Amino acid sequence: MDKEETIKNIDSKKKKEAQDDKGKVNEIKKEENNNKLSPEEKIKDLEDKLARAYAEMENQRRRYEKEKEDAFDYGGFSFARESLNLIDNLERSKTSLENDENLKNTDSLKKITEHLNIVHKDMLSILKKNNIEPIKTINEKLDPNLHQAMMEVEDDKKETGTIVQEIQKGFMMKERLLRPSLVCVSKKTKKEAENTKNTKENEQNKDKN
Repeated sequence: MDKEETIKNIDSKKKKEAQDDKGKVNEIKKEENNNKLSPEEKIKDLEDKLARAYAEMENQRRRYEKEKEDAFDYGGFSFARESLNLIDNLERSKTSLENDENLKNTDSLKKITEHLNIVHKDMLSILKKNNIEPIKTINEKLDPNLHQAMMEVEDDKKETGTIVQEIQKGFMMKERLLRPSLVCVSKKTKKEAENTKNTKENEQNKDKN
């Protein structure tokens, strides 16, 4: 052990001793103050201590109950989130097969697609039985708490921020977000956005007049 480290250890030891001494002094002062209290004041002091102890016990009980409920309701949260990869892979496989030029419009593709759809439906059914359901997306207004916008497309027929495409399906587990939906949302064309801006400005000017 070098000299510098020895000095640090000595300083650390002195600080700890000083803290211990300070704690002992505080305990002595507290004891002295208690000895000066009247019987009525001592009773009131004990009642306050009991009330605080009871409140702390009640808070611990509530925390325990909440943790127990969460463990029961969301114990499989991590497992459920990992399981969503199976659905993703199934959907990607189906898309890949449907885009295969050699399989398009063949009976083989039709049969495979039917089987994949059955498996997909069964998987969603199992999730639903465990209170896990897909988040609504298409034609819904973008909700940052549920959706994650990945891109925008110009569409004057829809209100800005309307979901027009689902890139990856999101899911809820009861009231908790399992994962957000990855989506594509609409926005106005530059011309339409300018027209909307001018209309609003005209309306504001009318209100002022």
